[in-house]
Amino acid sequence: MSRHASPQPGPPYSGRGSGSSASGDLPNRRATIALACLGVLVSYLPVVGVSTALPVIQQALDASTAGLQWITDAFILPTTALLLSFGVIGDLYGRKKIYLLGLSCTSLGCLLALTAHGVFQVCAGQALTGVGTAALLPSTIGLIAHVCPDHNVRARAIAGWTACLGLGLTLGPLFNGQILEHVGWRWIFLPALVLSAVTAVVGGFVLTDSRSDRDRHLDLPGQILAILGITGLVYGFIEGGGTAGWGSPLVIGAFALAVMALATFVVVEHDAYPMLDMRLFHSSAFSGAAIVMAVLLFAQVGLVFALSEYFGLVHHASTWDIGVRLIALNGFTVVLGPVVGRMMNRLSPGLVLFAGLVIAGIGALLVNLFKAGTGTGEAAAVIAVLGVGIALAMAPITTIAVNAVPRRLAATAGSANSALRQIGSALGPAVFGVILTNRTLAALPGHLAASGLSQADQGQVNGVVSAVGIQAGAFLHLSTNQSTGQALTAYGDSFTDALHTCALVGGIGILAAAAVSLLMIGVRRRGGPAVDAEYDAELESSDLATSGI
Repeated sequence: MSRHASPQPGPPYSGRGSGSSASGDLPNRRATIALACLGVLVSYLPVVGVSTALPVIQQALDASTAGLQWITDAFILPTTALLLSFGVIGDLYGRKKIYLLGLSCTSLGCLLALTAHGVFQVCAGQALTGVGTAALLPSTIGLIAHVCPDHNVRARAIAGWTACLGLGLTLGPLFNGQILEHVGWRWIFLPALVLSAVTAVVGGFVLTDSRSDRDRHLDLPGQILAILGITGLVYGFIEGGGTAGWGSPLVIGAFALAVMALATFVVVEHDAYPMLDMRLFHSSAFSGAAIVMAVLLFAQVGLVFALSEYFGLVHHASTWDIGVRLIALNGFTVVLGPVVGRMMNRLSPGLVLFAGLVIAGIGALLVNLFKAGTGTGEAAAVIAVLGVGIALAMAPITTIAVNAVPRRLAATAGSANSALRQIGSALGPAVFGVILTNRTLAALPGHLAASGLSQADQGQVNGVVSAVGIQAGAFLHLSTNQSTGQALTAYGDSFTDALHTCALVGGIGILAAAAVSLLMIGVRRRGGPAVDAEYDAELESSDLATSGI
């Protein structure tokens, strides 16, 4: 029966005890927001921090390019595959519990990587940390939505949440740079371990638990299909661009599995109790935000991966230097966070998002100006343009996605948005790693021929780089210093050509996302109570309205 046909007051769904608007008056609202922001900071410390340390890890563990990509994607894959499920579990059993579980998994994962002696154990630690991040992202958004029923207050809180996400991405490389200069690479996992453990203790005493106002159910078929689809997709890209090749039966099978699993996932999620409520995508604003999020994170994380390799292998920069050079890429998200929050209230989230995407797209394309010998100042200026654009775009995406649906669905919308964020993040290193490898190998013979090296030296360099991996080109040693210098110059030019291709892919992708935001979200202010009324009307006319969702 329609809820409007009933004379009884109250929420449309059976209460779970803590979803009323009164939650906005809870005395621990500020503490909840602070702990949510700290949780997302902890969860994102390893993302770029580990990426910038990849050259050191590669030398220490003799890892291949595919191995380095798996170190990154071992974190992102479980994050992506489990996000939606943890959102549902938090709605069912309490977001505080999932928050504390996420911090515990992060601590254990960092401890496992801290004691690693091979690529496999590092990947295992990264995977467990990824599980922790999958629990932290939806639970932190759910905790914020619970204590911030007002759209404007929630927008400011989400801007702070996004700023702390950027702070984690910024501090990771800086922490790691200092650690690598004084102790071994394994200790780069210590800061996240300590912070997650301390935050868990504080959160256990301070946080108030909350659940969803509506009935939720675990969706085991959807979870299995999501894991198969995402893993197959990323595995296909990594192995297809590596030693297996695109024609390998395993690679073809992985892509086929991904297509079938994801297609079936869409069908299954139209069931009565979905993990991902497909009706969320009936909102053009939510759909647009989801597409933009996936594309932006694909480009951002992919470019971080490519630029980290460029600075480490071509410039031979230390991890600290790489972190300093990339600080503007995520640092502006922290610095401009409060400003972006005010801009969204005075202008509109859609307008701020569109402007940020255009600036970020231009910044990514400007990376094409880089040469093998580009100075730090010029590189920092280009990266700053990209960073300002990302800072302007990141908070509005999450705000638009969360505010496009009623507050009771905010955690679900946040989980779905974060899942697409992680899908983009997973595909970024996979695709950009393939581009770096294939483009470097394709350009290297021509640059070697133009370098003046003998045919024998050219053959030796081509053989080493092809057999060992493109990272080997940064550490070439030929018979004479002159020939070594010529080979390294040719390698640097080849790798820079590959970086240019990555910049084109990233820049064009971000500008395409700007067009999507203009068409599907627009630049006018939207949101507020009208959104709830519109969505409730859709629920009333939907067959699912009588199923208890």
